[in-house]
Amino acid sequence: MEQTYLIDTNVIIDNFGNKLPEKAKVFFDTFEPVVSAVTKIEVLGWLNATKEQLNPLYYFMEITTVLPINETVIEKTIAIRQTKKIPLGDAIIAATALVYGLILLSRNTSDFKNIDSLKVINPHIL
Repeated sequence: MEQTYLIDTNVIIDNFGNKLPEKAKVFFDTFEPVVSAVTKIEVLGWLNATKEQLNPLYYFMEITTVLPINETVIEKTIAIRQTKKIPLGDAIIAATALVYGLILLSRNTSDFKNIDSLKVINPHIL
């Protein structure tokens, strides 16, 4: 199946916290999960999480394509940060989506506003 979506950290948290609408849950079954390396770090770096909380997240990351922070992503991140005020993690996630030609799925669409050519979908309003 063709990779078309990059899943942001907040969407994974919402999914595992049963906070996604039913329509979004059904939508997620239509594509293979893909995340940025930053998202993997953010999700699994949950401070003070229990083993029971982390186990399903580790399993999810095992079956997910994790895209690396390679030189092309680094250069795109630099270009984004030179023109937009955006936190580093969000800039890397946006750059990853752009470099790999993916649509970003994020609840926080405003975090990514005004980034040229970046397509963002909020799964809460599908």
